[in-house]
Amino acid sequence: MEKVSIIGCGTMGHSIALSVAWAGHGVKVYGINNQDLENARKGLSNKLKVMTKHELLNESKAQRIREHIKFSTSLEDVITESTFIIEAIPEVLQMKKDMYKKIEGIIGNNVVIASNTSGFKPSSLAEDMEHPNRFVVTHFWNPGHLIPLVEVVKGEHTDEETVKRAMQVLTDMNKKPILLNKEIPGFIGNRLQYALFREAQYLLDSGAATKEDIDAAVTYSIGRRLPVTGPLKTADLGGLDVFSAISNYLFADLSMDQQSGKVLSKLVNENKLGDKNGEGFYLWKESVSEQINEEREQTLIHFLKKDLKSNEEKE
Repeated sequence: MEKVSIIGCGTMGHSIALSVAWAGHGVKVYGINNQDLENARKGLSNKLKVMTKHELLNESKAQRIREHIKFSTSLEDVITESTFIIEAIPEVLQMKKDMYKKIEGIIGNNVVIASNTSGFKPSSLAEDMEHPNRFVVTHFWNPGHLIPLVEVVKGEHTDEETVKRAMQVLTDMNKKPILLNKEIPGFIGNRLQYALFREAQYLLDSGAATKEDIDAAVTYSIGRRLPVTGPLKTADLGGLDVFSAISNYLFADLSMDQQSGKVLSKLVNENKLGDKNGEGFYLWKESVSEQINEEREQTLIHFLKKDLKSNEEKE
């Protein structure tokens, strides 16, 4: 395993660190100040409690994970001996570029720098770097310790050795890395997610159904199949002639909107932002929020347990 360091200890940063430590490896994590680190430690502790509660871990393993993670406000201390750095700071392009400049001033030329960005193209992020060949995107999905997928995206100058090392690090972390052969906005996951979200907005705006029934149409149908078969494999199972025929008559009627829908735009303009402030498409009382988040976490843990069992059987 490479010597991994994480830059940024927010929700994604400390979740990624948890994944490294869970795989049995040491990891160093950088935060901008002591409050930043304290928040990360609390977040880590809460996640470990949930994982222990649901028997993903026992207390002994949880303690070893804590011991494997070292937090610091010294960038130099965190990355000096690192061979693989994952940046997980806010999605501000110039902030990321400035951080890479600091990092390159400390590390050697053979250290990989990976970004957890969810949208920026790697070539844009690396355009001011001295060694863009060792830069790659590794996009973890939130919550980073429970969702296996990581999207690996190479830039214009990323070399094959960097890609190979990134894929191996993620595999060593028990993740499921997938490789994008070219840079495209949103990568794969978000493009698929937002295609569905666009159509959901269109259905709501047009009055085709209530928000509750639109959500139910996903959770009680395709949502049940997707954990086993993605869209292309589903088409194979259903018959490509059938899926082609439906595509030919249905695609013309699907939403082609280039901006947020009417209802969503109105909610945002009214500062109704969802769970974060109590109202969005739905009302979010604290008790409701806690219940939904717990249910979602339990579901992710259920599938992760299946993954772990499957991996054990293969070994």
